[in-house]
Parts: sequence; C-alpha cells; structure tokens
Amino acid sequence: MDKALVWFRRDLRDYDHAALYHALKSARQVYCVFIFDTDLLTALTDKADRRVEFIWESVRELKSALQQHGGELIVRTGNPVKLIPLLAQQLQVEAVFCNHDYEPAAIQRDQSVQQSVAQSHIEFHSYKDQVIFEKNEILTKTGTAFSVFTPYKNACLRTLNDFYLKAYPVDRYLGSLAAHPHEPMLDLQSLGFEPTNLQSLKLPTGMSGGVALFEDFSQRIQRYRDTRDFPGIKGPSYLSVHLRFGTVSIRHLARTAWNTGGQGAETWLNELLWRDFYFQILHHHPQVAAGQAFRPEFNQIPFPNDPSLFAAWCEGRTGYPLVDAAMRQLNQTGYMHNRLRMVTASFLVKDLLIDWRWGEQYFAEKLIDFDLSANNGGWQWAASTGCDAQPWFRIFNPVTQSEKFDAEGKFIRKYVPELSQCDNNEIHAPWLIPPLRQQSLNILIGKHYPLPVVDHATRREQVLALYKQASNPDQGIKP
Repeated sequence: MDKALVWFRRDLRDYDHAALYHALKSARQVYCVFIFDTDLLTALTDKADRRVEFIWESVRELKSALQQHGGELIVRTGNPVKLIPLLAQQLQVEAVFCNHDYEPAAIQRDQSVQQSVAQSHIEFHSYKDQVIFEKNEILTKTGTAFSVFTPYKNACLRTLNDFYLKAYPVDRYLGSLAAHPHEPMLDLQSLGFEPTNLQSLKLPTGMSGGVALFEDFSQRIQRYRDTRDFPGIKGPSYLSVHLRFGTVSIRHLARTAWNTGGQGAETWLNELLWRDFYFQILHHHPQVAAGQAFRPEFNQIPFPNDPSLFAAWCEGRTGYPLVDAAMRQLNQTGYMHNRLRMVTASFLVKDLLIDWRWGEQYFAEKLIDFDLSANNGGWQWAASTGCDAQPWFRIFNPVTQSEKFDAEGKFIRKYVPELSQCDNNEIHAPWLIPPLRQQSLNILIGKHYPLPVVDHATRREQVLALYKQASNPDQGIKP
C-alpha cells in the first residue's frame, strides 16, 4: 500500500514494535500518531498525576526519535474514536495499524474506530505486542482457560521458544517513515496537568529510562529471588511502569531472562508470566473489570466498610508501621513495593474489614504503574476472592510481616520518620514500648504516632466469620 498510519498507545518506543514493524513493511509511507485521550484525562481528579507526566515525557522522547529517523509523531488531544478516522482521512492512508489493548473499554474503543474507518474503506490492523502470550495461546488440555497460575506457568514454559521472544526488526525499515511538518510538542499545562515530583524520584522516563533501568537490573538479576521481598533493599527491576506504557519490549525482557537462566532470572520470568496470567484472566473473565469477584460466592461479603478506618489506611496512620510506611510510599512516589502491595491489601480487607474494591480503586488512582488486570488480580488474590487466591483463612499478620521483611526497620524509618529512634525490636509494634522508654525516645504513642486502629487478633476472628458465612451461607455464623 502507499500510506499507513500507526496509532501509538501503551507502546511508546520505536524498536521491537509489532504494529510499527508491520506498517513499515506494508506501506511506502508511514505516519505516526499519539492521542492524549481527553475522556481518560478528565476522569483523573488529581491534576498533578505522575502517570500523565511519565506519558508526556515518553511521548516527547518518542517524537524526537522518530524525527531523527526522518519521520514525525503527530500528537493530538481529544477523543480517538473521532480523531483517528479524521486523521486517517486527512492523510489519505489505506490502513491504521496499532497493537492490541486488552481492557474492555479499550476493546470497545478500538471496535468503534475500526467500524468508523471501514466506512472510508480504510483497513484496521491490530497485533499482539505487550504480552508474551495472549488470549487463547495458552489453554488447558481440554481447551479451557487456566485459573491457577502454576499449571499456567508450566504450560507457558513448555511452549516458550525463540518464536515468541523474537524481536521485530523495525530499524531496517525506518526509511519508510513519512515526512511530515514538524509540530511543537504540547506542554503539560495545555493538557490541564501540572508537573509532579517525578523528576526527583530516580524513575527515568521514556525508552532511554527503560534501557537504563534494565541495564542496572541485569547486573542484579541473579540475586532477584533472594532480594525481591525486602522493601528496604534494591531488589526489584522497577520496570513495571515501563512495561505499563511500553517504553520497554516485553520480548526483550523475557528473552534476556530466558537466556540468562539461574534461579534469579527464572523467578523474574515467572513474574512476567504472572503479568500475562492476569491479562488472560481479564480476557476470559471480563466481569472482573466491572467489579465482580472471580469467585461469585464472595461477591456480596457484608464488610462493615468504616470510612474512618479507610481514611487511616489511605493516609498511612493505622498504627501498624509497615502498613503506614507502604501507604506513605505510595502517596509520596506513586510506587509501592510488590510485597507491600500484598501486605497493605490484606490489612485493608482482613484487618479493617473493608471491601477490596475500595482499595483497588485507591491503587488505581495512585499507582504510577497501574494496570487494570494486574491491579484487579492482586487485590482479588489478597482478598481471597480471585483465581488462585490466598485461601480466605490465611491472613497476613502485619507485625510478623514487618519483622520478616523489614527486620532492621530501614524501610519504616524512611517513610515513618517519627519512629526513627526506635530500636529494631521496638519499631514493628511501637504500642508495646513502655511509657518510660517512650519518654526517652521523645515519642508518645497515641500522640506522635497513632495507636493501632484495630486489634489484629480480634479482627482476624471477625473476618474469618464473614468469609465462613459467605462460603457456607446455609450454615450461618456460629459463635
């Protein structure tokens, strides 16, 4: 064909890019576009949103990269359902190329665009790009979707080969990028947003940021299994936001882990497959995106949902130091360590007796790496309402989790500085510090740092009764 249009979304890079590769191979001139979707932006109540700034910085870098190759990234704001067909007609392209998006609202959007461009006899092509395996590529022997991770992972590892990990050689075809008048980049304020503290968070943006983080992690990957659960040390890859917005290639990451081998790399590859697992859960069970529990018997648990307890959780003042440190990390940086996502989610549901959907929504607003499938999967795992979830009778103890995963209190001291003078034995349960010792530390528990908002042992019995009733509704709750 003569002309094609590549629509960038959550794939903000110019290499190993499925849609860009297929467009460049198929057309003599390839235009590129990114649209700041105003429907999504207006839904964001906080106009200092790190995600918008991360996207903006990454779009700016992609635009510069395409210009250096003789092309241009056309940047627009508005409704893509209207703008993509309009731009396709203005440029007189014969096809629109993009990569699959798996969230229900995005699927509906893409179907609308496809139907609209078809009226102008313009083709619409979409490709797998942000996952290793998708949709129906990994099924059970009976042809059904997996709902337990370990057999899913094993099936993935049996299937995985060079075909699934091979990079798309975009570079050799970049000469087909279409010349287009260079347009100045929109500034953040024109989108209605303000700069955040993103630049001070040691979280580099764009393709270059993804490369830098991955090069750093590659030096630590063999220690990943041993370090990943401890928030006070540098264990994770910190690539989740880059995976979210496609500033790195999932194939490149998985291929590196696959070829590296060893326990650290294998554990990290498993984490990448967990990400795929939740994508396929969303594909086969789209009701989870509409607030439905994967296990319907747990859909209507009568949680008390005390708003004051929820506010204490959101603001990091529950009186449980590890929980509070994690929530303050989220509020201050937009990031939370994966172990702490499990701890804080379990605490909200099983200690504070608050519906998991409240926490899911709060994380959706705050996490810079928010991904609907992983966020929903993680919350339903912690709440024991999802696939392959934590059994409902297993409940994290926030103090023992603290003692195990932040034994020296390094992470707690960073985000709960009012406890910084406590010793390693005191910091995990400061309400147990004797009054005279509190005076010597110049901290009064209940004044300078809150007392626990609930008693873990008491709430444990209460939540067990709630779940027992939900799982055996005919038996009733017995004293």
